[in-house]
Amino acid sequence: MSRIGQTPIEIPANVKITFDEPGISVEGPKGKLDWTVPAGNTVKVGDGKIEIERLSNQKTHKSLHGLTRSLIANMVEGVTKGFEKKLRVVGTGYRAEISNQKSLVLNVGYSHPVTYDPPEGITIRVDSTENVDGQLHTPVTVSGVDKQLVGQVAASIRQIKKPGVYQPCKGIRYEGERVRMKEGKAKT
Repeated sequence: MSRIGQTPIEIPANVKITFDEPGISVEGPKGKLDWTVPAGNTVKVGDGKIEIERLSNQKTHKSLHGLTRSLIANMVEGVTKGFEKKLRVVGTGYRAEISNQKSLVLNVGYSHPVTYDPPEGITIRVDSTENVDGQLHTPVTVSGVDKQLVGQVAASIRQIKKPGVYQPCKGIRYEGERVRMKEGKAKT
């Protein structure tokens, strides 16, 4: 049995859960999320708890048991607290700002500014620039109710200008990310 799949999910008082085979809908103060439960797993809602049960001990059903429980728990947490990922834009002359249409505009060393339009349900916030160890860092926060979508948007923004491996002081990185520096060419 899956240890993660066996543990029940506590339902907060302000969250409403509806399960119509095979879909589950979670609605809370921050928003609403829908997901289709994979075949082989059933969801039981009652007594302020959600329990996930699998129909058989087939390998595919076993592998999806804990995953189903984790994804539903993330949905419950997302509609109550929300999720956020923090990024930092680091480099001389590198800037990030929000345009009037809620798009993120990045000046990160290209000949033109790069515009990123977030998908529906994602909020991007740019804070004031900080000076950390003599370098300017611009914090960018990506937030929303869907954990998977927040992570995907943060990864897409980071992909615009990844931190360099020879000059790790330039680029977009996650908050707290440690960039390993490669050795340059040896001078003789």
